[in-house]
Amino acid sequence: MSIIRCEEVTKTYVTGDITVEALKGITMEIDKGEMVAIMGPSGCGKTTLLNCLSGIDDVTSGKIYIEDQEITSMNDNSKTNFRARRMGFIFQFYNLLPVLTATENVELPLLIAGTAQQEARSRALELLRTVGLSQRADLRPNALSGGERQRVTIARALSNTPAIVWADEPTGDLDVRTSEEVVSLMRRLNRENGQTFIIVTHDPEVGAKCDRIIHMRDGNIVTTNGNVDHIADEINQLG
Repeated sequence: MSIIRCEEVTKTYVTGDITVEALKGITMEIDKGEMVAIMGPSGCGKTTLLNCLSGIDDVTSGKIYIEDQEITSMNDNSKTNFRARRMGFIFQFYNLLPVLTATENVELPLLIAGTAQQEARSRALELLRTVGLSQRADLRPNALSGGERQRVTIARALSNTPAIVWADEPTGDLDVRTSEEVVSLMRRLNRENGQTFIIVTHDPEVGAKCDRIIHMRDGNIVTTNGNVDHIADEINQLG
């Protein structure tokens, strides 16, 4: 069952006399519970597609449906509320507030959404345990490693129990080993929680851990295919 569906989506940027067609009629579906990588060269439209699908950016034309709701017809307030309730976000550079501890960073979206303080604190600590950071919960971001900061970001993205988690180059600022740990964590959470993960990445090692890779070039989807290596791994684990 598809959780994300878009029909003939275009996105055009106009700056003075310069017009850039970032997305050129994208039509695609992503199923509930899939972990999908969006890959392609720099400037091909990967991040633009993620931003349009998630409602961060408006499309120029076309329609996008999330959980059968057409977000392209929503006003800004409705889209903001929908994202807060149903989506989580992971970014390359963490976007953590430096004056807050790991726990406070994770609980902040819950407090903003009106969750009682005690409940928000309990949920934040539970999520930090889930990502393996119980012992670091009281530290501020500058006392954490890059991998630990990204784990806090993942915990924060899961705070509202989202249906979809969007990740834009989540391993771009990490070394190889830490990158593998972070992607393995996302894969585990995807399987355990049944949440849909959409990951924009340049890294083929990240794509190899996903169910499917969507390849983009010049604002178009050029191929979308199941990950053969990943499927083979699953079969080996079962057998």
